[in-house]
Amino acid sequence: MTDTSLTVPVVRLPHAADLALPTYATAGAAGVDLLAAVTEPLTLAPGAFATVPTGLALALPPDHEAQVRPRSGLAARHGVTVLNAPGTIDADYRGEVGVILINHGPAPVTLVRGQRIAQLVVAPIARLAWAPVERLPDSPRGAGGFGSTGTG
Repeated sequence: MTDTSLTVPVVRLPHAADLALPTYATAGAAGVDLLAAVTEPLTLAPGAFATVPTGLALALPPDHEAQVRPRSGLAARHGVTVLNAPGTIDADYRGEVGVILINHGPAPVTLVRGQRIAQLVVAPIARLAWAPVERLPDSPRGAGGFGSTGTG
C-alpha cells in the first residue's frame, strides 16, 4: 500500500488545548472527525443554527481544499447537519475552522465539549482555464438535468 499521507500544519487554539487533534475513526474513513471546542454546552433548538468552534487553524498545502461535511450519526439520530454542506476551507485561509450546524430535527439538541460534530476531508483541487466556444460537443445526456434520467 502506498503512503498517501499529507502533512498539514495545525494550530490548536487556547480554547481547544485539552482536545485531541482530529483523527480518522477507522482505517477506511475518508474524513477526520472535528470536535466541538465549546466552553459550555450549546443547545440548538429546532430550526436553529450556530457556528460551532473547533479550536483549530490550518495551513493547507497549495492546490488543496478541506471540506467540512456532516456526520451521519448526528443527522440520522437528531436531524443535525452542516448548513453549508460541504463547507469549503481554502488553502489560503488561516482562521479558526468553524462548523455551521443546523437542527432540522423536532427536538432541541445539546452539543458538548469534545463531541464529534462534523468530518473534514482534504482533497486536491484543479484550477480551471475557460475555453470559450460557440457550441459544446454532443453527449448522450445532452442538456437533461433535474431528474431527466428517470432514476429516483
